[in-house]
Amino acid sequence: MSSNSGKRITGRRAGAVALVLGLACACTPINRYHGFAPSESELSAVQVGQTTRDSVIENFGPPTSRGILQNDAYYYVSSQFRHYGAFAPQEVDRQVLAISFGPTGVVSNVERFTLEDGRVVTLDRRVTDDGINDVTVLSQLLGSLGNIDAGALLGEREPF
Repeated sequence: MSSNSGKRITGRRAGAVALVLGLACACTPINRYHGFAPSESELSAVQVGQTTRDSVIENFGPPTSRGILQNDAYYYVSSQFRHYGAFAPQEVDRQVLAISFGPTGVVSNVERFTLEDGRVVTLDRRVTDDGINDVTVLSQLLGSLGNIDAGALLGEREPF
């Protein structure tokens, strides 16, 4: 009997160790990286007043975004998100590199913005009303029970 109880204690210890390891793994942060922004050392290849649009693309690849109206800037954006278990991901780092060009296509300015430089932009959400006032599928089904026409069921008339 003592050998059987020793096996139970060992099984409980193994279960407890597995539980602790599982909880530790679930709480380990997972980092995800999105996009690309050149580092400061890579950015040393860009000289204000000398580097052209083509050489910027040659060095860093196509930009994440371009200037909308005049195509006078390239934007390289990278973000880092951290996930903890079942919680929503949280953005912990963002780098936006803005390379502006003059009218001749030569770099006129290089700026780097981080998450701390950002501003919250409130979007105006305009949604068209669908006209349904909190009617669920079940209430629609139950509401149509009284609208049965005997003539339509017997085939004497066209349904609605």
